[in-house]
Amino acid sequence: MRKALIIVNAQVKAQGTMYPASPATEKMVMALEAAIKADSSSTQVEVMATASLWSKNAQPSKPDPDIIYCPLTIEVPNWLSFPGQKIYQDCKDVKARRQWVDKMLGYKTSIRDAWLGDLWLPVAVTPRELIYGEIIGEGAFPNSYEQPVSLKKSLLRPLHELAQGLLESLDAPPSLYLLQFRLKGQNIVFDRLWPFPAAPAIASLTYSHPNLFSCYWQCLTHQNLPSLTASPS
Repeated sequence: MRKALIIVNAQVKAQGTMYPASPATEKMVMALEAAIKADSSSTQVEVMATASLWSKNAQPSKPDPDIIYCPLTIEVPNWLSFPGQKIYQDCKDVKARRQWVDKMLGYKTSIRDAWLGDLWLPVAVTPRELIYGEIIGEGAFPNSYEQPVSLKKSLLRPLHELAQGLLESLDAPPSLYLLQFRLKGQNIVFDRLWPFPAAPAIASLTYSHPNLFSCYWQCLTHQNLPSLTASPS
């Protein structure tokens, strides 16, 4: 039987739910579980904490073709063998990604904790194309997000070119990515790349277009995606 393994960096109860200290993670998990069940009711879904992976086995594991790994955290053990293993390690090395973007693409980047990104560009990577979504921004309250955020057309093209150049350099496998950035005047400042729908993707749950957790599952299972309202590359 096909199994979806959702990996989170939070404490997980025996029944697979989050402890109250992780409200954002709980929303993310519930959204992904709903997307999986809506697509395939026969797919078994298990939620596992990163800490449990470490306690079960700290040695390289063999890939299981019946398991679809669906991390919702960047903290994935480097010994875990799954299709996204390399991209997760690459995205975790934030300094290296910033240096590459600065040197190879010529964009300004965040420096340590300065100029940290407060905007996110969703990018669906499929076996055939990239599909860009609407920008997500920070909301009026802490840990809240809103979508869509308007951006001048003159900035969209270089933003898409940044995303495409970075994803191609990493040979990014199918997934739903969030490119985190900010604007400094009319300049795009690159912060980091998330290889999964991180917390800002929660904003898409109240947006009128397909939510990003459904898109994530469709990318991982190589399905055709609906339009995310922007043009593919």
